[in-house]
Amino acid sequence: MYFTDRGIEELQARRGEEEVSFAWLGERMIEFVDLNPEFEVPVERLATWLARLEDDDD
Repeated sequence: MYFTDRGIEELQARRGEEEVSFAWLGERMIEFVDLNPEFEVPVERLATWLARLEDDDD
């Protein structure tokens, strides 16, 4: 288990039953980066990965 899995598991346990929009998620990610600019690159990589998840491999 990676250290970050603990945070993911907490997210699932606390908010796993909720439904949110990607617009809401994007706003929370922007807010997080504004408060923690040192995490800009990994957050941007995650956002890009999520945005392209369903793209066909060309």
